[in-house]
Formats: sequence, structure tokens, C-alpha cells
Amino acid sequence: MTVVKRKKKRRLLALALAGAALLAVFLVLGGCGGAPADTPPGTEAEADTGAGNGEKPGEPVVIRLEAADNGYPTPFMHYPRMRGTVMKFIFDSLLEPDEEKCIPWLAKNWEVCAEGTTHTIDLREGVTLHDGEEMTADDVVFSFQYYLEHPPVFIGEVITQPGYIQSIEALSDTRVEIITAEPNSTFKCEAGMLRIIPEHIWKDVDDPYDFTEPESTIGCGPYMLKDYNREHNTYRYEAFPDYWGPAQRVGVIEYVPVSDEILAIEKGDISITRISPDLLSRFEENPEFQVVESPAFAGYMISLNMNENELFREKEFRQALTYAVDKDDLIQRAARGAAKPGSPGVLPVDHQFYNPDLPSYGHDPDKAREMLSELGVDEGTSFELLVGEGQDVRVGEVLKEQFARVGLGLDVVSVDRRTRDSRANEGKYQMALLHMGAWGLDADFLRIRYNSQLGADVGGSATAVLGRNQGFAHADVDLLTEQQLNEPDPGKRAEIVHQLQEVLAEEGPEIPLFNIIYYYAFRPAEYDGWTFMFDHAVMDHAKLSYLERE
Repeated sequence: MTVVKRKKKRRLLALALAGAALLAVFLVLGGCGGAPADTPPGTEAEADTGAGNGEKPGEPVVIRLEAADNGYPTPFMHYPRMRGTVMKFIFDSLLEPDEEKCIPWLAKNWEVCAEGTTHTIDLREGVTLHDGEEMTADDVVFSFQYYLEHPPVFIGEVITQPGYIQSIEALSDTRVEIITAEPNSTFKCEAGMLRIIPEHIWKDVDDPYDFTEPESTIGCGPYMLKDYNREHNTYRYEAFPDYWGPAQRVGVIEYVPVSDEILAIEKGDISITRISPDLLSRFEENPEFQVVESPAFAGYMISLNMNENELFREKEFRQALTYAVDKDDLIQRAARGAAKPGSPGVLPVDHQFYNPDLPSYGHDPDKAREMLSELGVDEGTSFELLVGEGQDVRVGEVLKEQFARVGLGLDVVSVDRRTRDSRANEGKYQMALLHMGAWGLDADFLRIRYNSQLGADVGGSATAVLGRNQGFAHADVDLLTEQQLNEPDPGKRAEIVHQLQEVLAEEGPEIPLFNIIYYYAFRPAEYDGWTFMFDHAVMDHAKLSYLERE
């Protein structure tokens, strides 16, 4: 990879934001010289002083969240859970997800030429780091180069492919050119989500996985880390006064320990929490609270290890199992109604590429029995179903009842979730109940999961591929997953992904059961800026939840 950098300029804090609110924002999606797109929301808004949100005018809004063990907040040391929220407050990226897509952020303009391999990125001017230095194209070039040598917790597979990034060059202080080996529909968002780190701090750091000096948490994001306690899992962030972007509606974000999150939200000790379906009426009937329903992304599926049982390789057997499953019954009994039926095409109904015209596999135990009989499956044939803990066990027990109605036995084996995940990834199971939260990610996870030509370790750290190596192989799936990856036109790509879902619905390599709905409760009088990301269903994980939006 060729790396070309320019000499960095220094700027004073007092000048850092001059003219920042006047920046025009354009995003080119389809080719050189494309059309303008969205402006980051709230870039021209005044900072919210807290009036109308439970705070006195002039005082910062303070948001308190339930403490959790999320690691040290740098791109290299945070834990994979929470989408790295604890470090994303500090470090900005070229793009940022809103409710619909990846929108311009540090990149005010991103052109992809017609051949799909040349990316020209125009950066914002006057972006100031927390130490007063200016962020320039050199920092972007350095960040990509450093991440290739020292992968952060989250980095997409396409970026880490040897030789995929052919060159990255700083054309000026505010323009970067990236040339890739071939078109890839995921590259823009994957590259756009990488956090930009300052070159002058990290260039001499040989081991970023053990770098916890105070300067390690200097970024150009909307918040500065003021306190972190590893023992108690607490964090305190304060708004960066010279932030380039949307004004911070929240002045202070704190993660605080609580013993009971429901009592904590009712007492006002925390600002938002997830509530279970049986508590809905308790909060919906309280005028102080607002309850919001999330997109249904996280969910359950049955994975069939075709390497362990040749019967699982029979499409008709997999279809018979699908007819045996009563998804509505599962949702009511195991999810207390807070879920949507899984799509046979795998992508959930709330996914941006969901195909609504797939064949229906309604609950039909008679048809399931007929198909099993035609396959010569004896009455009482039994299989082991590996499950995790808690709700997983309940799902497994309901499935056991449903399979018994078509003459099949299930031995539900519960282990802790870490062991379940490990066994699934190692292929040490017959059937496994998999619970994953990444179903809202880019549709390319269908390639990572079902393309038989990929190695078992493919996927990168940004995508959940739990138990992907289950032995499924289908030529059309391999072809379509590659076609969607290499199609730069979003409309054409959507058509390919729809075709792919049709094949998956017919073949049924796995059985999606249901996708979970989360409910969140908060006091709008205290704060009402909460939002979701288009690919993630946790409100307090969204950076835009804390910033001004149009």
C-alpha cells in the first residue's frame, strides 16, 4: 500500500471553529461528480442549555446511564459490546449512522468514481482535537495505515484484506484519495466508520492494546473523557466546547452503578433504561414517562450442523422443520409478545434490504409430518439442541414441544452463553439455538454467513458470524453474495439482495425464529433527544442521541 502524507499545520483553539457552521455538506454515492446529499443534523444549531429538559437555563443537561463493563475507551481497548459507544463519544469517524443510513461526518463529501475503485474524500476544515491541534488529512491517512498494522476492535473484513487498499494519499490538508483493488459495496460504510486518531499522539505507540496514558483519549469527538473507573465500570464525559459539529444537547454523560435499573429509572438515578414487556403498563400509564419501541434486529435462529448430520443437508428436511415451528406461539410464550416473526430470507423485516415478497412457511405440522415421512425419518428420531441460558432455555423448551407434535425429539442442552458461542464457532453441536444482535448490519453478512467459498475466520470483528461454518453450500448463494458485494449501484444491489433472500427462503440453511423488540422508557421532560441507528436497536448507543438534529 502506498501512503503519501503532507506536512501538518498547527492551529490555535480560539480559531478552530471559525466558519465551521457554514460548511456545506455533500455526499456522492454513485460516481464522480455526483449529487449533493445530507448535512449532518444540527450543525447550524445553537447549543441546548437544558431549558425544557429538566435543567435550569444555562446549566448543562446531565444524562446518567447504567454502568457496564465496557473497557478502556480507545479504538483498541474497549470491549466489543455496545458498539464501542464508550470510545465513540471521544473519537469521530468520516461517516456516522443515523436512522436511515451512513451520513457525512468528518467527511463533508465522498465521491466514488464510476469504476468503483477511486474514493475522493473532502474533509471538514477547522476540526479541532481535544488538545488544540487541528485534524487534517494526514490524520486520516495515518489512521488507516495504523489500523492495518494494529487492528482495532472493530474493523471490516474488506479493509483488512491484503492488498485491497492499493493506496491512500493526502492530496491536501482536507482531501484524501483512496484507491482499492476492486469495487466493494461495503467499503464506504466500513471505512467511514473507522475512528480517526491523531497522528502526533499515536505515531510512536508500538502497543496500542496497552496504551492508557491520558493522551490516549484525545480525539476530535463531541465529548472528552473526564473520569474512568475500571473497578466500578463508571465513566464521565463532558462536552468539548470547541467541537466542530452539531451542538451537544447533553453537557455531561455519566455511567453510574445501579442495583436495580427499574427502581433507578423511577427514582431518577438514571435517564433511560430498557424495560421488559410485562412492565409496559407500569410505564405507559405513568404520564412522566415515554415508552419507545425499537426496530426488531436482535434475534434467534436454529442452526443445523450439516457437517455432523447428513439429514440436515436435505432441503426438504430443513423445510419440514420450518413447517413444524409455530413462530407466533414462540413469540407469545418465550418473548412475551415482544418480537416479530423471523423471515425465511434471514434479513429481518425491519432491515433496509428486507424482501417482503418471500414465500410463507406457515405453521403446518401435518405438512411437516408428511415431508418427514417421505424422507424416511422415523417417528421419535431425536436431536440435541444446544442453547444458552435464561430466555434461551425457554425458547428451547417451547421448540421441544413443537417438534414433538411432528414426531421429533429434542434434547435441550443448556450451557453458559460463552460456552454455547464457542461450541457453535467450533462446529461442536448438532442443532444450536443462536442468539445474535447483528441482524441489522449491512446485508453483506449474508455472504459472510452462507458463502461456501469463504474461510471459517472470515468476517472481520465488526460482523457477528456466530456458528457460520455449518457446512451449507449452494452455487446460487455463492454467486449472488459475490454479485451484491461488487455492485456499486445501491438500487441494483438491492435487487440482488432480494434475489438472494428468495434463494435462502427456498433452501432454508437455518431457521430464523423471531427478532426481538426492545422497549425503552425515559422522561421526556428531562431529555427527549433519544434516537436509534439504522442498523442498531439500542437508543443510548447512538451518538446522535446526544447532539442537535434538524
